[in-house]
Amino acid sequence: MGACTVISSNNSTLDLPVESFTDADGAYARVRALYDQAVDFLRDRFSAFARGEDLGGRVRACYPFIQIRIDSEPRIDSRLAYGFVHGMGTFRTTVTRPDLFDHYLHHQFSLLVKNHGVPLEVGISETPIPIQFAYPEGMHVEGDLTPERLYQLRDYFDLPDLVYMDDSIVNGTHVTPPGQARPLALFTAPRVDYSLHRLKHYTATKPDHFQNYVLFTNYQFYIDEFVRRGLEIMEPSDDPATQAYRRQYEAFIEPGDHITWNQAVYPGKEPQGQKVARLPQMPAYHLKRKDGNGITIVNIGVGPSNAKTISDHIAVLRPHVWLMLGHCAGLRDTQKLGDYALAHGYVRDDKVLDADLPTWVPVPALAEVQVALEDAVEEVTGLKGWELKSIMRTGTVATIDNRNWELRDHSEPVQRFSQSRAIALDMESATVAANGFRFRVPYGTLLCVSDKPLHGEIKLPGMANHFYRARVDQHLAIGMRAMEMMRDTGLERLHSRKLRSFAEAAFQ
Repeated sequence: MGACTVISSNNSTLDLPVESFTDADGAYARVRALYDQAVDFLRDRFSAFARGEDLGGRVRACYPFIQIRIDSEPRIDSRLAYGFVHGMGTFRTTVTRPDLFDHYLHHQFSLLVKNHGVPLEVGISETPIPIQFAYPEGMHVEGDLTPERLYQLRDYFDLPDLVYMDDSIVNGTHVTPPGQARPLALFTAPRVDYSLHRLKHYTATKPDHFQNYVLFTNYQFYIDEFVRRGLEIMEPSDDPATQAYRRQYEAFIEPGDHITWNQAVYPGKEPQGQKVARLPQMPAYHLKRKDGNGITIVNIGVGPSNAKTISDHIAVLRPHVWLMLGHCAGLRDTQKLGDYALAHGYVRDDKVLDADLPTWVPVPALAEVQVALEDAVEEVTGLKGWELKSIMRTGTVATIDNRNWELRDHSEPVQRFSQSRAIALDMESATVAANGFRFRVPYGTLLCVSDKPLHGEIKLPGMANHFYRARVDQHLAIGMRAMEMMRDTGLERLHSRKLRSFAEAAFQ
């Protein structure tokens, strides 16, 4: 890989040394300065290229890196899930979009300084920034070029390279070559940039709007109710308790980056942006807090492919938890339409993650998430203990990749469902949970029984509409309340050691 060009404000080449910092603020400021300098340079050179100017040769700028050197075996508080490195050596990661990840990076840097007491080192890596990634808003750089200049683009600029974007670190298959630094984070900067651009494409909202508590659903009815609730929260209330609750959320974001401001926080502030005329593949909506700890919901549609695709990309934002709220087929005769199924295990017949996370790897229930979901069901329904069992069952959820599984010979799937002790069947939950396990994002599943195909209660229009009207509001209220409960308990409990492997990257 060729060296990176670093240009000063007067276009002279600079030789920038690696700098050391004993505080997180200083390290962050340096990372941001190097990144801003690099992308400003690329944008300037691309503008000249688009105007037809001669650039005089290839143009390259690289991501900043942060690293830590450990010369003696560290002694770390065994209760910690992240924020420290394993063993001695040099640990490094490239960094992108420090403006977007400011709170996250400050937290990770602070933990390293606190837990190891050694300086943080910041410099320029040898990993080039693709020209497309120099435009965070997802500008389609090719659109400004003539066919001739478009053909020449790769001769002057670096383009996205899959070599830098694989998931070997997060999958646990990465092998560090001798003499090189070990990973400090689960994702490289190019991998993060790739996902940030895909998020805008799939959801029609900027990555900046995504919150740390994410709901996935497989039905538009949940989105409609979330929008109703979100817009209601943006209105002032005469009730002091209601007003205090609503004021924690500053804005509601819809596809197209349409922003409705909370009138109790910003009186008289007009909405911003335009709603999209046509919804994207997986539209996202955001109930936003200033600290990023609000709630995002994404309609992932039906099927494991969408579930994997969107969680692959949201994972780079390092959310604190994601939950699957949706409908399922009830597999037990004693279940009723509208009952809840709380997953404590999964049958992974979705197949989309088999190469990344083998099916022999267990995907366990996480106690912190399970307790929050059960407590939320109790609070919203008013049922407790033995009474709660009348509407909620805990058990295994089976996820398959064939929506019309009912049309097959029943003997084989029914036998497997029975052997696994499955209580519910869907097409997304195990995928969402397995990707949470893979990406070290706490996960959970609460489904609602919408049909019972093994017992003659199939999903027909009239039956479905009645069910939807009766249950969606309550189910969404439970999911949102569970998110707020987990937020209030603190990150130390939510990010447990269960999701970390033998020798983990330090960053959350």
